[in-house]
Amino acid sequence: MHYPLSDSRQAFVVLSLLDGFGARAVTRLLPHFPCLADVLDADLLRLQSLGLKPRAIESVQAWQRGDAALLARFERVQTWLEQSGCSVLCLDSPDYPALLREIADPPPLLYLRGDPGLLHDPQLAMVGTRHPGPHGAATARAFARSFTASGLLVTSGMALGIDGACHQGALDAEGQTIAVWGTGLDNCYPRRHKALAAQIVEQGGLLVSELPPDAAAQPGQFPQRNRIISGLSLGTLVVEASLNSGSLITARLALEQNREVFAMPGSIHNTQAKGCHQLLRQGAHLVETVQDVLDVLKLPLKAALAAAEGYDDVTQAPDSPLWLCLDHQPASIDWLSQHSGLAVEQVMYELLDLELAGHVQQTPHGFSRR
Repeated sequence: MHYPLSDSRQAFVVLSLLDGFGARAVTRLLPHFPCLADVLDADLLRLQSLGLKPRAIESVQAWQRGDAALLARFERVQTWLEQSGCSVLCLDSPDYPALLREIADPPPLLYLRGDPGLLHDPQLAMVGTRHPGPHGAATARAFARSFTASGLLVTSGMALGIDGACHQGALDAEGQTIAVWGTGLDNCYPRRHKALAAQIVEQGGLLVSELPPDAAAQPGQFPQRNRIISGLSLGTLVVEASLNSGSLITARLALEQNREVFAMPGSIHNTQAKGCHQLLRQGAHLVETVQDVLDVLKLPLKAALAAAEGYDDVTQAPDSPLWLCLDHQPASIDWLSQHSGLAVEQVMYELLDLELAGHVQQTPHGFSRR
């Protein structure tokens, strides 16, 4: 005798644990089963008539036999759901995010840690290479900070490089961010982002995965994860990417989902910019400022919120080492680093923040106050 299911949500959880029940398979089943739990009670002939693959049928039969390993995993998920901040959201729920429901293969079940209400906020996906240069990481962080202050939620994939910089930039603005994982939410990948994940939740953000909490990292799961990042968002911004970057998959998916695609230009000598240049040749919106994105998405810049987040007070403070080094004569980044005592990467990050706020300008000879 298999485990009795008390509601549709539990049936979605069980199917997420079974082999052969990916997004497309479950989506095809929904019209045939008003109560999804009935799939798990169906006999062999009924399962075969649905066109399920043999491994999917075998996994249903294992559940029907009361397979001990499956029951143990199911019980672990139930225990996980009892933890503070942990929840699931099913495709048949009225609370399922509308934009994500529109895509060709919406995830049947979302495992969540944090604030589920963020799924309904206007979002921008920000993605890019795992191996950015200092300028790319600083740009991602500064833009994410400004988008967050402007009222646009930043969603990314928690990977090293650009993704992590984007999440950190949102947190810098004392805002929230959504991180979509390619593993279960109990298996942080990469491990060095464990503290970042904790900070996202502590600051009111959200971690999302379509995989059970104990799911380990597998290569094929990360491209699958990308469709959720783009699917939740109004558009996707590629900050820095080579021609073989996985972030180009996210951009392609965004286009297929009828969402906006944005890209930042870079140096012709930077191989990590070639993917962005390719997107621009293909018609992506060129992004040089935050306003470029907000204009396309038809979202107003919340200047009052930006000021409330402390941009003007912090960046213009007279005791800011960088601000004190700037005047109306252009100065190079190396010169500013040497005279402010700040690392080059920090100088670039703060300069971009000041430039986005309209306080400094870049000239062929360096940076100066406006």
